[in-house]
Amino acid sequence: MKVVVTEDYATMSRAAADWVAQQVKAKPDAVAVFPTGNSPVGLYEELARRHKAGAFDASRLHLFQLDEYLGLAADDPYSLYQWFYRAFVEPLDVPEGNLVRLAADAPNIEQVCYAYDEQIAAAGGFDFAVLGLGPNGHLGYNEPPADGDALTRIVTLTESSIEGAVGYFGSRARVPSQAVTLGMAPLLAARQILLIVNGAHKHDILRRSLTGPITPDAPASYLQKHPDLTVIADRAAWPQG
Repeated sequence: MKVVVTEDYATMSRAAADWVAQQVKAKPDAVAVFPTGNSPVGLYEELARRHKAGAFDASRLHLFQLDEYLGLAADDPYSLYQWFYRAFVEPLDVPEGNLVRLAADAPNIEQVCYAYDEQIAAAGGFDFAVLGLGPNGHLGYNEPPADGDALTRIVTLTESSIEGAVGYFGSRARVPSQAVTLGMAPLLAARQILLIVNGAHKHDILRRSLTGPITPDAPASYLQKHPDLTVIADRAAWPQG
């Protein structure tokens, strides 16, 4: 495990962009997964800036969607598919056909989840995964308790995850109570993982995830077992760094 501590969010975002750009340059057609949410916004803006400057080319990446709210269609403006398309795919000129959607609006979600894991396996697994850390230790929407061998599936969102999405949806009543998430097993099987964490409100869960017991009650704690994990956190999230 490598832990990099930066002074602030902007520096964290630039350091994360360095890491991602290095992976893309090393393997331009890498199979990868990226998060949605507040933490990666600065990273994506920095990557887009570098792309426009010609510093690197992400157009050959093969991307899998990390999670999606149950029942939302791809063209729903509140879908995580649309969020990721606007924040990452479009600014970095990744062909939309290179993004494998997690079809959370399909009639048979269980079959979708099984087929999704099969697609990831057929692609050779993830060359790298970039992840954020939920305030309850979730990765993607692998809400606690979540075992390290959990596969892609429907999950019921915890209260903290619902509260965290209120700003995105505009009201609590509009936040879906369930989601579909890429499983812990395919995430942990990624050959390289980058975890980005910012803010004092993440300090306790980051400490538990990196130094506490490995437990389903803190799904991110399973990252301790990963052979090639890089954590980039700002000093507010990791003051002892």
